[in-house]
Amino acid sequence: MFHGEGWLDPHYLPTVNSFLMLPSRSKSSLVFASATVYYPLVSVIIPAYNAEQFIAKTLHSVLQQTYPNLEVVVVDDGSSDRTVEIVQSFATKDARIMLFCQANAGVAVARNWGITQSNGEFVAPIDADDLWHPQNLEKQVACMQKSGSAVGVVYSWSVDIDEWETLIGDVHAAAITGDVYYTLLCHNFLGNASATLIRRICLEQVGGYNPQLKAQNAQGCEDWDLYVRLAQQYEFAAVPDFLVGYRKRQASMSCDYLKMARSHHFMLQAAKRRDPKIPEALCKLSSSSFYLYLAHQCGNLGATSRIEIQTEQQPLFWLWQALKADVSPLIRPSFYSLLLQISLRIFRQKILNQVSNHAQDNMLQENILQENTQIIEQKMMHPDIVHQPIWERSVQFLELSFRVKLKLLGGNMLHLLIRKGTLRQSRLPDPSLK
Repeated sequence: MFHGEGWLDPHYLPTVNSFLMLPSRSKSSLVFASATVYYPLVSVIIPAYNAEQFIAKTLHSVLQQTYPNLEVVVVDDGSSDRTVEIVQSFATKDARIMLFCQANAGVAVARNWGITQSNGEFVAPIDADDLWHPQNLEKQVACMQKSGSAVGVVYSWSVDIDEWETLIGDVHAAAITGDVYYTLLCHNFLGNASATLIRRICLEQVGGYNPQLKAQNAQGCEDWDLYVRLAQQYEFAAVPDFLVGYRKRQASMSCDYLKMARSHHFMLQAAKRRDPKIPEALCKLSSSSFYLYLAHQCGNLGATSRIEIQTEQQPLFWLWQALKADVSPLIRPSFYSLLLQISLRIFRQKILNQVSNHAQDNMLQENILQENTQIIEQKMMHPDIVHQPIWERSVQFLELSFRVKLKLLGGNMLHLLIRKGTLRQSRLPDPSLK
């Protein structure tokens, strides 16, 4: 019996075209235990759509987990490349892998289908291009077992990486735990869909991922929407270690900023329908913070240094949307830092255009452009992007540590302010009493 919106109900799930690999085993064999330690089964859920470039690396990172009792459910969402072939090659060698195929129905339906076909006490989603540190599940399960039944979600910290597993600057780190409902509505401090371990009974209680976002052409915030619904009923706990590599690709869903903004809008509207008491000021702050995030993403110097895909006006557009939603960006240092970066990029482009217009010789023009581009990129490139000498990388990690401390401090202050401002009186229910 599923509760919430009921998106884990078979009525909302597609007919599976084929079932390619299901190791035969009884339900009782799913419990792995030693004489002294109980290891509950963890179900790793991987939705995959045209993921041939990275699915092997993702599966390898999952199968290399030090946690001993897991199953891996891959749901191919109508891929037209070699995704199925690659997963099959892994499945023939490792009986923990199950592969399902469905017609393209979106990431939410694929995740929900994988969850219904899994057996674990805990569910660990990961996207088909992301990576886990080998100790990710081990630390998350230990945290969950230590936290008690009131906790429905445990999350790890993550770093953003590019196609080449190079850090691209952004980190997702927070020490926000317990009742995180209003804070999570304000901003998704978990960062992505691959950083969580979720208690199955809690997931079933809230109804799984929302497939209606795809129907509204608003994919992108399915994981955030689920986290908010979970936070409304359950507590969260954190593993304060960077254990997830969240891959940012220019062709990925998370780089379709208009669709992401639509997805955030529909997520907020759904939250307000479920809980009309959500303060309007909190919704404005959520929209403003998200637009500022989008401005940062499309204005990220590292993300656009290799391939030019964004116009120079896009970051300014999202900065303006952030200010229209709420004036809070004016008191955020990141707003002015991003504005300065965008201004420098526009200035750089003007210089390159002038060189291009006045160069008489085609060969000379090419050389000048190349030299100016290299000089400017060396000065302006985000320090976490370029392949640097070893000593510079050491400085990078020191800077990263300082940035993390600032991020934790800012997150904790925001959490306290929101908790005090909303004066939320009711305590979260204990799932054991349901």
